[in-house]
Amino acid sequence: MTRVVLWLRPRYRYQQDVQINWVGFIADFLLVGMVFGPPLAPFLAASDVSLLSWIADIIYFMGNHVCPQPHMGLDLAPPFIMAVCMRCYGTVTGLLVTRLLYGVTGGKGFYWLSQYGWNGAALASVLMMAYPLELAAQVFGLWDFNNYLVTPFGLITGLVWGLFTMPLLHGWQQGKRTNFSSQWHRIKKEAHR
Repeated sequence: MTRVVLWLRPRYRYQQDVQINWVGFIADFLLVGMVFGPPLAPFLAASDVSLLSWIADIIYFMGNHVCPQPHMGLDLAPPFIMAVCMRCYGTVTGLLVTRLLYGVTGGKGFYWLSQYGWNGAALASVLMMAYPLELAAQVFGLWDFNNYLVTPFGLITGLVWGLFTMPLLHGWQQGKRTNFSSQWHRIKKEAHR
């Protein structure tokens, strides 16, 4: 971690140390970009400012490479559509909701799945299958694409993914241990023998 010294009141000249978790900060920055980028892309593309159109092209490029159906995005600024489908947008929204929840609770609560070790990982793996199962059902013709149908499946996947990974991503630098920690250290020790 990097220590940053802030001069909060130059008049009294006292210092306060602020610890910045750079890994968490970068992850949060990217997550906010993934939530706000796709719906902003059509409006940026529709603008007459070349810099904004260039930013929209970057967002569309990323959306085309992460979303299995980017052509199904919402028509927000005709003829420009959202950069990802609502299934993918539901997933990143679920991740953002769990990140905000982690910021409020600090990882304390029964719903954080990583505290249950491998049982939590198994439950998270099963529940995260909502996204691919819905996509497979659509591909195999069980139903047509519908934004009202695909959004909850993506949201469930994002919420479960976040409930499992947020304590792992943000808790390790705060000294919080999960049930995986002791197993990881045991595996590391055995590997170095």
